Formats: sequence, structure tokens, C-alpha cells
Amino acid sequence: MAVSDQSRAVVIGSGPNGLAAAILLARAGIAVTVHEAADVIGGGARTAQLTLPGYLHDVCSAIHPMAACSPCFEQFPLAQFGLEWIQPAAPLAHPLDDGTAVMLEQSLSATAANLGADGPAWRALIEPIALHWHDLRHDVLAPLGIPRHLLLMANFGRHALRSARGLADSHFRGARARALFAGLAAHSALPLEAMPSSGVALVLGAVAHVSGWPMPRGGSQRISNALADYLASLGGEILIRSRVDSLPDAPLVMCDVTPRQLLKLAGSLLPSGYRDSLTRYRYGPGVFKIDLALDGPIPWRAPECARAGTVHLGGTLEEIAQWEAAFTGRPFVLLAQQSLFDATRAPAGKHTVWAYCHVPNGSTADFTDAIEQQIERFAPGFRSRILARHVLTPAKLEARNANLVGGDIVGGSMELSQTFLRPNRRRYRTPIPGVYLCSSSTPPGGSVHGMCGYFAVKAAFLDKLIHHPAV
Repeated sequence: MAVSDQSRAVVIGSGPNGLAAAILLARAGIAVTVHEAADVIGGGARTAQLTLPGYLHDVCSAIHPMAACSPCFEQFPLAQFGLEWIQPAAPLAHPLDDGTAVMLEQSLSATAANLGADGPAWRALIEPIALHWHDLRHDVLAPLGIPRHLLLMANFGRHALRSARGLADSHFRGARARALFAGLAAHSALPLEAMPSSGVALVLGAVAHVSGWPMPRGGSQRISNALADYLASLGGEILIRSRVDSLPDAPLVMCDVTPRQLLKLAGSLLPSGYRDSLTRYRYGPGVFKIDLALDGPIPWRAPECARAGTVHLGGTLEEIAQWEAAFTGRPFVLLAQQSLFDATRAPAGKHTVWAYCHVPNGSTADFTDAIEQQIERFAPGFRSRILARHVLTPAKLEARNANLVGGDIVGGSMELSQTFLRPNRRRYRTPIPGVYLCSSSTPPGGSVHGMCGYFAVKAAFLDKLIHHPAV
């Protein structure tokens, strides 16, 4: 139960991965202190009144399909610490210009029926993943290695490692299924022609049929608060407004930071070859985000959109592909309308909108009008309901959270070379004994699931720095 003769560890950063690592260390009998530079914990899982009093907006992450099925989070009694999931009537709507919407339902059969002639193709592609997701997730959300379920992973990989454009073009005949798949794939923040953009689409499509795309009642901050309260119950400590500018003197240090911050923390302590690899690490597109306070719900032309917690606004596969590849044309907008399902988010009769689009990393352009025009395209009269807006540019996002480099919300490009070996071949380990990376810049990458923290602690256990099996 000791770490290098001292049962003590420091975690830098209180995002979901940092908090997950801290909890696992505390459960192993280690005294843990978490340092958070901001005045609020949570990293990418925070909620604030960004527009008007009484309107709660998620600052970064909003909808949490991966948190709801995380092998890490399911070990924690987070419901006992106030986390309550809300399932929208439908996970996702994708409106089209003909006034209808393609619906991703929690029921696989209902989704297939919604896709017409492509329904059997959707079932053939997604059902094997959904049926075996409980087992498959342990390999999909893990670093590269020998899979627990070799045959399942082989079947998954033959589609997941393809480009979304290639898979959609070969597998679906109609525009509706191709548009739905393209929108799912765009969550990868990769061009749809890039590998492995289809993997993200397959996972998000499958988990919609397994555990849905839920939201936390009261906002994403509730995830962070539940993790923090559970950590406190185990004796862990969190210090806010506690910026760390150099590596702490502790036997075990978990860094919930990206390579750029690790270079600043460790500096010359790192060998030159490792420093060079971190310098070469590639960040992905930024995001331009707007939060809106509305006088009423979004007036969707396709009324079924009001059943969905998330709405993808991009039209056809071709339109989405054009934007994600070159940021030209009309933006692909990812929108959440939490207040339709969670009355705590806005005053009675009022509503919130959370929306963003991918933009070039560090872009200084203003995409407010382009995003609002895209919403208006599918919801005429929407703009007349805006009471207030709050804009987060890539620079403002990074100012709030240093891990969002250039507005990149997934911790680095998810291109094939950086999906499995991020930030480099060492993954969680650094050349400094006792110092580990546990951020989304390690496998399995972005999203709120805690798995990066989980595997960083597992690496420390395998390195015999932790003598009690916390994972």
C-alpha cells in the first residue's frame, strides 16, 4: 500500500481523467492531492451561467454517450453523490432540407425503419457492435495491445479503420443513411476521407442503441462534482486556484495535461528525444462555440427534432465532408437542446442552446452568423427567439482550459498515427520515474469517460509503483 515508501500522489488537473485517476489512487490507499488552476473543478465537464441569470450552459462537453457506458465510471457509486442521467426521447436528429429528419433512436429497429431501404444495411453494420458492446468496449476504449475479445475486435476493426466517406459510400445507397453516418463520423474532428473516422461513427451509433446519449441533470458540472465528492469520501483533496508550474516533488504524479503543458512542466528534465516527440505532437481542429438563451424552444421545421437531445445540422454527407475537410461552405453544427429535457437548465418557458462547429486550430474568425444561419436553415424563425448569446472562440476556450490548445477539445488530432500511440509510443509513461500522462492526449482519446486516467493508474501499478490493485 505504499508508493516508493511514501503513500502520496499528486494529480495535476481536475478534468474527468484526472479525477478518475485520483479516485483509483485513493482507493489503493494512497493520499492524493489534486491541483486545479481554475476556480472551478471539472476541466471539460463544467457548467456555468454564461448568458442570463437562471440559464445553465455546459462550457465544453454536454451530451455523454461514453460516460454512460464507461468501464471506469461504472466502478464508482456516482449516483450516491448526486449524478442523475436524463435520457432524451431520442439520442439524435439530423434534419434535411425536405422538412424531414433522420432519427437515431435508442431502438435499433426503429432507427432501421427510419432509414427505409438502407435499414437492413444499418442493422448489418451496427447491430453486431451493439449486441457485443459490453465486451467490445473493454478493447475499443483501451490502448493498443492484445484484445480480450480478438474475434470481436477483428470484426469491428475491418470497418472502424476505414474512412467514413468510403464506408458510407460503399454501404449505404440513400442520402438519409449517408447523412446520418457522416454526422456521427464528424465527431472525430477528422476529414471524412481520413482513417479511422468511421470508427467514431460506429461507436456512437452503437452506444445509442445500448445506453443512449444521456445528459446529467443540472449540467455536466454534476459529473465533476460527483467524482470530486466521491474522491473526498475516500480522503482525497482538491485544491482550486492552485496552478502548478513545475513538476511537484512527489513519488507519483499524474498529469491531466496535453504534451504542450507537459513540456512546460518538465522542461529539461525530459530527454531530448522525448521532448522532440512531444513538440511534433499534432493538435486537431479547434471549435467555435455559442451558447444561447432563448425565449422558447427552437422552432424546428421537422417537429421530430424536438424529441432529440442532440441535433446535427449539416444536410448531406457531401456538405459535411466539405466542411470537415476544408472549412468551406456551410458549417456542420453540433447542437444540444438540454432544456427540453432538463427543467433545471432555464427559467420556466425559456430554453438554452449549446452549439459549435469545427474550425481551423486557433482560428480568429467569427462564425457566430454562420452557425446561426445554419440553425435558421432548419428552424425558420429561430433567431427571433434569441434573448442573449455567449461566444467562445478557440482562444477563449484555451484561456478557460489550457488543455484545449487552439480550441482542440479532444486532446490532439485523432488521425490514425495518433489514435493508438498518443502522444508517442510511451503513451501514459514518461521518461521521468513516477510521472505519468493521464489526459485525453493518451488512449483512448477525447470524450468524458475517465479511461485515460484509468489506464495511467494501471501503468503505474504494472510498474510496481502502486502495490494495491486499484484497477
